[in-house]
Amino acid sequence: MHLDDMLAFNKKFVEGKQYEKYVTDSIPNKKMVIFTCMESRLVELLQKALNIQNGDVKMVKNAGAIIRKPFDSIMKSILVAIYELKAEEVTVIGHHDCGMSRVDTKALTDKMVEKGIPEETIRTLENAGIDFEDEFHGFETVEESVIQSVNLIRNHPLLPSYVKVHGLVIDPGTGKVDVVTRED
Repeated sequence: MHLDDMLAFNKKFVEGKQYEKYVTDSIPNKKMVIFTCMESRLVELLQKALNIQNGDVKMVKNAGAIIRKPFDSIMKSILVAIYELKAEEVTVIGHHDCGMSRVDTKALTDKMVEKGIPEETIRTLENAGIDFEDEFHGFETVEESVIQSVNLIRNHPLLPSYVKVHGLVIDPGTGKVDVVTRED
């Protein structure tokens, strides 16, 4: 089991005091929040490609680095990082070859049913106002998606005027980063 392997490793990690090289406080050294995709190819690559060390930034992730609602959990996390943890910049980082660009909401709900979610549960949620297309749809281009998330953050009524918001795209194969939009 994978969890058992991780827990066994963790026990040795703590006993060997390997954590000592990572000790820092909760205030990000670079005063930045990075909002990116949960993509597994970026777990180490993103930090290495941008020279981010433990304690440098607050990292917030979801599927596709997408914010669609001004008070969703991602935006709340960004605002807490700004007001409570002294962040002064927000950087949205999407990536090429993102799975969210290919999400077919009908196929996704079919997979839910296939994995044991009753069709009546899906219908009940839809009847209660949950729009699966709205909740799970992807995007045409990663650049457009990054701009959409950046604009929602930049125009948020609770974002202080001094906070700079940037948008980048990273190649998950090479680590090359391109600027989509930046504030100076």
